[in-house]
Amino acid sequence: LHNHGFWRPKPLLDTARFTLSFNSRHRKNHRDSQALWKHEAVQKYLETLSKEYQQVSHQLSADSLNDFEQRALRRRCADLSPIAAAFQEIKEAEREVRELEAMCTELDSRDEKQLLELALEEKESLDKKMNMLCRKLFQLLVPREKYDRSPVILEVTAGRTTGGDICQQFTKEMFEMYQSYADYKRWTFDIVNYTPAEIGGLHHAAAHISGENVYRHLKYEGGTHRVQRIPETGMSSRMQRIHTGTMSVIVLPQPEEVDVKVDPKDLRIDTFRARGAGGQHVNKTDSAVRIVHLPTGLAVECQQERSQQMNKEIALRTLRAKLYQQVIEKQLSQEQSARKLQLGTRAQSERIRTYNFTQDRVTDHRISYDARNIKEILSGKEALDKLINRLLEFAEIEAVTQYLENLQALEGGG
Repeated sequence: LHNHGFWRPKPLLDTARFTLSFNSRHRKNHRDSQALWKHEAVQKYLETLSKEYQQVSHQLSADSLNDFEQRALRRRCADLSPIAAAFQEIKEAEREVRELEAMCTELDSRDEKQLLELALEEKESLDKKMNMLCRKLFQLLVPREKYDRSPVILEVTAGRTTGGDICQQFTKEMFEMYQSYADYKRWTFDIVNYTPAEIGGLHHAAAHISGENVYRHLKYEGGTHRVQRIPETGMSSRMQRIHTGTMSVIVLPQPEEVDVKVDPKDLRIDTFRARGAGGQHVNKTDSAVRIVHLPTGLAVECQQERSQQMNKEIALRTLRAKLYQQVIEKQLSQEQSARKLQLGTRAQSERIRTYNFTQDRVTDHRISYDARNIKEILSGKEALDKLINRLLEFAEIEAVTQYLENLQALEGGG
């Protein structure tokens, strides 16, 4: 607050100003929210925000402010209030942990073994509470991305391998995993396109997924997924030879209103018979629609509905979303040209995750995170949700860390 003149707020974290760098050289000391909380720069930053909240609250009671100043201060107070409250809540939990640790130090005799066990259980519970509170605080600091609440178009495509149908089978399993995950999160999962392979697998499929914070949870699924397994049939299965295959996932945010003008003269519209699994209309009528945008070469298909007109409308909506995504990509590449690894739809050439069936292990290479029990993850429920939330937490930690590093560099240079 200025002694003379109007108060000007310092900005909170602005994620557009820095990079989320998911790579193998991620910061070892900041693997969870609680570790980052203990960082000196974080403490200093939060103390500054807490003091600013107190100053703004005090300033609001002044009679000399005009309506414009009052509104500006109220907005800033509303921004800072939950952060200041979370900050104090963590401080209080931290005090409880210190008291419990001091008590554990004193409880070292055999007679007090039971009390010590209870105290250690309480400490474990407090540690979980601390991590939860720290995560909540960093979520408040890092603003949600523009499209986090948007529905998405999710596409899966089988890669190529000498292993025959291993990629197609894995692609089918992945598509079913996301379908189950949508059900687990109580989202709506509408299949837009489904092109099965000859031997029970899947070449390509797309779905429109809507619900609460869909893009927020799926935006880091985009990229190349690798599978390592012994095929169930054929020579490789008898020789116990491990084959490696890949499939790619594309996740496109689809805002409710996509304002992209498409000239009908730029479109080539083809109709064909649906190839999807099941349904009496399959291979009976030319209800499926393919639309090609001639200037860009983008092509979309839809065979979800029995009506050719409905499929055309869905395909046009998907095409607009893809064209809109190109606009987003252009903006991101201009704003974040220094980004080493781009996520979501910007990471199609990057292997982001490996599913090793022989070792029953899933590895996310961006955060060096291993999870056991592939079947649990492919079931698309709690295990997958845990992995996705770990990615989200890591993204928040990276955002806060990089912001503070940039802040320190500016202070050091100024």
